Amino acid sequence: MRNIIIAIDGYSGTGKSSTAKVVAKELEYTYIDSGAMYRAVTLYFLENNVSLVQSHWANEALEKINIDFQGGQVLLNGHDVSHDIRTMKVNQAVSKVSAIKEVREFLVAQQRRIGERKSIVMDGRDIGTVVFPDAELKVFMTANSRVRALRRQAELKEKGIEEELNIIEQNLVERDEQDTSRAESPLIRAEGCIDIDTSDLTFDEQVGKIVELANEKIHAS
Repeated sequence: MRNIIIAIDGYSGTGKSSTAKVVAKELEYTYIDSGAMYRAVTLYFLENNVSLVQSHWANEALEKINIDFQGGQVLLNGHDVSHDIRTMKVNQAVSKVSAIKEVREFLVAQQRRIGERKSIVMDGRDIGTVVFPDAELKVFMTANSRVRALRRQAELKEKGIEEELNIIEQNLVERDEQDTSRAESPLIRAEGCIDIDTSDLTFDEQVGKIVELANEKIHAS
C-alpha cells in the first residue's frame, strides 16, 4: 500500500470540493481546498481595493496575506472567512484574481509544500496540470451548466444566501470562459486524467467512483 496525491480538477459547480472532502475522509487522507485559497485572496483584494489588473499591487498585497485551515474553517489573517468567500461578489471576481500570475505563483508554492507529505486530496482548476502534474490519480469533473447552477443555488441557500438561478448559471458560464481562456494556467484536462461527468450521478456515486479509482492506485503493486 502506498500514499498518493489525488488531483481533482473541473468546472465550477461540478461538486469538486464537496466530493474531494468526502473522498479524503473515506481514505483517511488530508483535504486541501485550493479554491478557498483563491477565494480568500479575492476577498482580501476586494476589501482592500487591490487592483485586479496591476500586478505590482498584487505583489504588495500578497505579502500581507496569510491563509490557513483550522477545524473546517478558512482563516484569512487569523479571521474565519468561510462564509464571506462564498458570496456572489467573490464568485464574480475570483476568476480574474486567479488569472493574475503573481497570485497563482504565490498559492501554487504553498500548495506544493503541503503536497510534499502525500496522502492528500486537492481540488481546483490546475491541480493536475500545474500544481501536481505527477499526481498518481488525476480526475476531471464536468456537468452541464443548468445542473451546476441548481447545485450552487442550493449550496447558497444552505448558507442563507438567496440568488436567482439564471444569474448563477450566467456567472458559471462566464467563469468557464474566463478559466479556459486565461493565459496563466488555463483550465484544461491534464494528461492521463479520468473524466467524470456528474450531471446524472448522485453525490454518493461520484464519491464512490473516485474512491474506487484511488484504491486501485493505492494498492497497486
